[in-house]
Amino acid sequence: MSIEALRARLPEYARDLGTNLALLVEDPALDPEMRWGCLLASACAVGEPQTLQAIDAAATAAGLTAEGNLAARKAAAMMAMTNIYFRALHLMAAPEYQALPSRLRLNPLDHAGAGVVAYDLFCVAVSAINGCGACLDSHEAALRRRDVQPGQVQAALRIAAVVSAVSRTLAAEAALRPQNSDA
Repeated sequence: MSIEALRARLPEYARDLGTNLALLVEDPALDPEMRWGCLLASACAVGEPQTLQAIDAAATAAGLTAEGNLAARKAAAMMAMTNIYFRALHLMAAPEYQALPSRLRLNPLDHAGAGVVAYDLFCVAVSAINGCGACLDSHEAALRRRDVQPGQVQAALRIAAVVSAVSRTLAAEAALRPQNSDA
């Protein structure tokens, strides 16, 4: 399924989501690897099948390498774990948990074939979807140290917001459709 086909599946009330999606797939703020990786990582984070399949196909057609695809999926998987853990630490009032090692396996040097800047942008997008302020701050600070411009971080956040909204809208519409019954 293409991005246009995905947009066509959106209900009329969500037309602006489709417009924003079309604009983001062409947004020059990020290079193609960064843009398509953020789109794919965001779709993986939400996990709604229509959106995920359409973005995966479009990313491949747009030239996202197998390594870039893997890095986007890895970012979504790793952030699914770390966002829960670090968000919980951030929400807990007891400070002693902050001092404990996480004891979660994380290899910060393994970006699965994507550049470190691209991978951190993927992590920013997924962390925005998962609502982890601690991970957002950590990855944004790493990007800032590498002289990544605020407009690029904002582009990753915009991608996360739109992909999440498209995915959730399609999931809600699917849930509202009457199911075929054999009765």
